[in-house]
Amino acid sequence: MSVVRLLVLGVLRRQGPAHGYAVRRELLSWRAETWTSVKPGSIYHALKQLCAEGRLREAGTERSEEGPGRTLYELTAEGEAEFHRLMDKALVSVDMEELGAGIAFMDALPRAHVIALLREQQRNAARVREELLAMIPRFPGRYETPHATDLLELWSGVFDNLTGWTGRLLARLEAGEYSLPD
Repeated sequence: MSVVRLLVLGVLRRQGPAHGYAVRRELLSWRAETWTSVKPGSIYHALKQLCAEGRLREAGTERSEEGPGRTLYELTAEGEAEFHRLMDKALVSVDMEELGAGIAFMDALPRAHVIALLREQQRNAARVREELLAMIPRFPGRYETPHATDLLELWSGVFDNLTGWTGRLLARLEAGEYSLPD
């Protein structure tokens, strides 16, 4: 999944028509560079690609005092469908960038849907943790990596933490915290 696609679609969905610099500025205000690998060039590339795919359309030009006018972009029906598809994928992911992008826009989905997806994500994280822990007894003597067991324990701890964090988020959602469309 392309995290940048989800972020671009989500920002445009939330803000309405905007130019690339406005999308970039919004993501910078979230400090997205600290939890994603999204770069300014990837934002502009995604805008052009999503336009070429019919998921965005040019919605006019905004005057700029600093140079040529800036092209405004807005979601199409295909862009809205792509946003929902990417959200469903992101909210069940154990990849931190994908999950983070999904969490950033979870308020776009109905509460019951978000809860169901996050329960699946929690099961996925718990499964990965168990798979990592199950590998530990097989490592001594078989692999050249001298600290393979330590690495497996590190990563199983990360997934244990993710499982717990997701559980706490689910409890807040189930208690009615956060404003969601339902």
